[in-house]
Amino acid sequence: QLQASGGGLVQAGGSLTLSCKGAGRAFSTYAVGWFRQAPGKERECVAIISRSAIIAYYADSVKGRFTISRNYATNTVYLQMNSLKPEDTAVYYCASQLVAYGSPSARPSEYDYWGQGTLVTVSS
Repeated sequence: QLQASGGGLVQAGGSLTLSCKGAGRAFSTYAVGWFRQAPGKERECVAIISRSAIIAYYADSVKGRFTISRNYATNTVYLQMNSLKPEDTAVYYCASQLVAYGSPSARPSEYDYWGQGTLVTVSS
């Protein structure tokens, strides 16, 4: 079970940090991705961190602005979002993926568990 939090209303150029808290020790064995879905658009992957935190993926639209990290002691994955733009407005979801082989996938269908979503609104 995943619990996402940290969304809110921020002005363009501002920052927010999203948190995704997992339950149980098994959470540390999962890759975790952050996805977002804007009204009328498909869900897209914005960032992924592998279970070892060695591999990280960022969508081109957020590279250099977003940073994903994880804290094993607290079972939490963070998404630090800087220089926010109005086009970053969306519901953000975290999800976990058990990767048996290779790198984590960016496809939503490959993820096993999802958080409830947290709304990020960036005003211009």
